[in-house]
Amino acid sequence: MKKRGFASDNNAGIHPALLDALTKANEGHVIAYGDDLYTYRAKELLKEHFGEKAEVFFVLTGTGANVLSLAALTYPHNAVICSSTAHIEVDECGAPEKYTGCKLLTISTPDGKLKPALIKPHLHGLGFEHHVQPCVISISQTTELGTVYKAYEIKELADFAHSNKMLLHMDGARLANAAVTLNSSFKEITTEAGVDVLSFGGTKNGMLFGEAVIFLRPELAEEFKYIRKQGMQLASKMRFISAQFIPYLENGIWKSNALHANRMAKLLYDKVSVLTGVTITQPVQANGIFAIIPKDTIKPLQDKYFFYVWDEEKSEVRWMTSYDTLEEDINDFAETLKALL
Repeated sequence: MKKRGFASDNNAGIHPALLDALTKANEGHVIAYGDDLYTYRAKELLKEHFGEKAEVFFVLTGTGANVLSLAALTYPHNAVICSSTAHIEVDECGAPEKYTGCKLLTISTPDGKLKPALIKPHLHGLGFEHHVQPCVISISQTTELGTVYKAYEIKELADFAHSNKMLLHMDGARLANAAVTLNSSFKEITTEAGVDVLSFGGTKNGMLFGEAVIFLRPELAEEFKYIRKQGMQLASKMRFISAQFIPYLENGIWKSNALHANRMAKLLYDKVSVLTGVTITQPVQANGIFAIIPKDTIKPLQDKYFFYVWDEEKSEVRWMTSYDTLEEDINDFAETLKALL
C-alpha cells in the first residue's frame, strides 16, 4: 500500500462500505439518468437531513456542483461575493466566471470567513447599469483555511444577504467535518441558518465521486434540470453516485469518517505545535493544519510524506488528515519533522 500523506483528503481511497455499495449497485439493469431506486432512496435520506422541502440533484464533481449552483442563481451581469481563498476563486480554473458569465468579487479574510461588515463596502453601484450587480454570497464550510462557521455566523450572513436582495450559497465539500466540530446536524448549519443552495460533497470524506446540489428554497430549482444537463453534469449511470449516499447517511459513515479525520488533525497539532520552529497560523477546527516551517525542511519532509506548500513566500504549508489517517502516520510524521528541525 502506498504511504498515506497529508496533501489532501481527496488522496484517500474509498471507504470499504461505500465501495461495497457500488458493487451491490452493479447488479442488473436500472433505468438511467436517476430514475432508479438508489437515487430515490438517496434523495429521501438527504431530505431527512436537510428538510422535506429540499430539492436534490446529483452531479459528478465538486466544481460542477459549485458552478451549476451559481449558474442557477445568477445572470451574467451579476457578481458573486466570496473570500479571496475560496475554492471557486482559487481552484476552479475560472470555471465559475466562464460558465456563469458573472464576476467574482473577492474579499481578503484573515481566517477564510466572510462577515457582513467585510461585504458591506462592496455593495455599491446597485441599480447602476455600469456596474455588476452583487447577487450571491458564496461561503465554504469548512473554509479553505480549515476554519468553521458557527450556525449564528451563517445566519447573520444569510440575513444580510436576504435583506440586500441576495442569496447565500454554501460550498459544503467538507460540511461533514464542520458538523462534527460543531456537534450539530446538517440542517442546523444549512437550512435552519438560512442557506439557499448547498453544494454537498462526500468525495473528501470517503466517497469515490459524486456530489449533490441541494436547493433549500425549492422555487430556485425550477430550471435546474436543464442547467445540469447543459452543464454536462447529468450522469447516465447515476445509481453509482446515489448508491454511495445511502450507507453514507443511513449508517452514519459521514460522521464517523469526519470525526476520525478531525481527531487525527488535533493529534497532529498536538505533536507539531510544541516543536521549535513550527508556527501554527490558523485555529485547527476541522481536518486541516496550516503552519510555517523552515524552508529547508519542506523538501526532505515532502520526500517522505507529501503535502502542499500553501504560501511559498511565508514558507507556509498545509497538512490535511483523512478518514483513513492512522496514529502511526501522525507519530512518524512528527518525529521526521522534529529530526529535520
